[in-house]
Amino acid sequence: MKVVLFRPEIPQNTGNIGRLCVAADVSLYLVKPLGFFIDSKEIKRSGLDYWKDLDVKVVENLEEIKKENPKSRFLFLSTHGKKSYTNIKYKEDDILVFGSEGSGLPAKIREDHKKNLLTIPMWGPVRSLNLATAVGIVLYEGLRQIKTHRS
Repeated sequence: MKVVLFRPEIPQNTGNIGRLCVAADVSLYLVKPLGFFIDSKEIKRSGLDYWKDLDVKVVENLEEIKKENPKSRFLFLSTHGKKSYTNIKYKEDDILVFGSEGSGLPAKIREDHKKNLLTIPMWGPVRSLNLATAVGIVLYEGLRQIKTHRS
């Protein structure tokens, strides 16, 4: 599996997600523009000393990732999704795409990928979850399914 952050804005979230990706042994893509400098102290602080172990790529757009991973299924996470992230069977080559903290995924991306648009259910009075929390929830559900079926 791989994680994509589409136009991330908050360096601490990206640092935490980078650390999570190292722990899960998955790659991280960052789609420009970024709301911070990749070598900022906030990234390093939240990613701790694990950032050096992260397989991270900064790309211009989603098309670059699609060209590099032509056989992968792209799953898009959004509060606008109708299908829960728990209602699918994850595959090893899945790519999880998350939008920016401020505006999520653009409407065009959500519309173009409706059938692969997932959500994390929320029952309390909040609009969304923290990005790092959302990535952790979905990534670890996917890995739980994959690693359970592999053993």
